[in-house]
Amino acid sequence: MKNAVNETNTPETPALVKTIGKTTYIVNVHFSETARETVADKLKRLISTDSELREG
Repeated sequence: MKNAVNETNTPETPALVKTIGKTTYIVNVHFSETARETVADKLKRLISTDSELREG
């Protein structure tokens, strides 16, 4: 499984690897160069929207 991570990822595309039981999950991270909001702004917006939906 390590070969798959090494072949598909470069230093510019980090991956999160998590093994649960006998299954290994590989999540590649991609960043948009044209994004108009920061990750922090996006998380705040998502949390705010989610909490409003749960209250309503």
